[in-house]
Amino acid sequence: MSLTFTVAIPTYNGGSRIPEVLERLHRQTGTESIRWEVIVIDNNSTDNTAEIVKAYQENWSPDIPLRYCVEARQGAGFARQLAVKEAQAPLIGFLDDDNIPALNWVAAAVAFAQAYPQAGAYGSQIHPDFEVPPPDSLQPILPFLAIAERGDQPFRYEPHNKLLPPSAGLVIRKQAYLDSVPNQLILTGRIQGNMLTGEDLEMLSYMQLNGWEIWYNPAMEIDHKIPQKRLERDYLIPFMRGIGLSRFVTRMLSVKPWQRPLAFVAYTVNDLRKLIIHSLKYQGKRQSDLVAACQWQLVLSSLESPFYLYKNGYFNRPNQIITLKGK
Repeated sequence: MSLTFTVAIPTYNGGSRIPEVLERLHRQTGTESIRWEVIVIDNNSTDNTAEIVKAYQENWSPDIPLRYCVEARQGAGFARQLAVKEAQAPLIGFLDDDNIPALNWVAAAVAFAQAYPQAGAYGSQIHPDFEVPPPDSLQPILPFLAIAERGDQPFRYEPHNKLLPPSAGLVIRKQAYLDSVPNQLILTGRIQGNMLTGEDLEMLSYMQLNGWEIWYNPAMEIDHKIPQKRLERDYLIPFMRGIGLSRFVTRMLSVKPWQRPLAFVAYTVNDLRKLIIHSLKYQGKRQSDLVAACQWQLVLSSLESPFYLYKNGYFNRPNQIITLKGK
C-alpha cells in the first residue's frame, strides 16, 4: 500500500527547535487510515540537528517512516527541491522548524486534497506565537512574518489579487510541482548574510501559471514561533530589503514576455510615486518610526530589484524552464 502524505521539514541549525515539531507530529490524530512519512531536510546545518533526528528515529513509530536527508546547497528553495525528489507520497506538506502543527494537521491536509482535486497547493492558517508581545505599532508589517489568519472559510487565491500563501504549512501536489516548476528557480531563499527571499512565491506562481489552483485551508492550523529578535530593527530592515529585492522575479512571472518592458516601466513609475508620497508623509521620521522605515525599505528595494538581481548574476543561473504540461 503506497503512502498518501509526506511531511517535509527543511531546517538549518534547528537542533533546538525541531524536537517540538517532531513531538507534535508523533502525536497526530485522525491518521489511522492514512499512510504517511516525515522527512527532515538538513540544509547544511553546523549544529547537532543530525544527532537530534537520529535519536528520534530510534524511538519513532515503525508505521510512520522518519527519514533524514542533507541538502548541502544553502537556501530553502534547494531544500524544498530535494524534499520533492525524496517524497514517496503524492502530497507534500512543508513545515519549517519553528512551525508547530495542530494535532489534526495531517488529517486536515489529506481531507482537503480529496475535497479539492483541482488545488495544486494550499496554505495553512498560521497563528503567531510571539516570544514577547509585539507593540501595536508593528501591526501593519506583522503579516510579512508568515502570519496567515485569513478567516475560517477556504478560498482560492486569484492570480489578479497578487496574493499567495506563505511556505510555512504549505501543502503541494508533487505532480503539480513536477509539471510546473523549473529545474532551477532564480530565487533560492535566504542564506547567511543575504536575506533575499521569495523562492516560495516563485514556485507557486509557476504552478498557478500552469493552471493549478492555489487555496487557503483554515482547517490546517499551525503556530509559528516568532522570537523577539524578529521584531527588532536589526532583523526587520534587512528582512524587508530581501523581500523587495526579490520582487522583480515574482512581478514579471505572470507578465507575457512582450509586455515586460511596459510592465517594468509601470512598476518603476509606481515605486517612484510611492517613495515620493512616503517621503512627504514621513519626513525625518524613519529613524524613530520602525514601520515607516520598513515600508520605505520595501519600496526602495523593490525599485532596486531588477538592477540588483542582474548585477549579482541571478539571471545568469541555469533556469531551465520546462514545458508547461497542464493538468
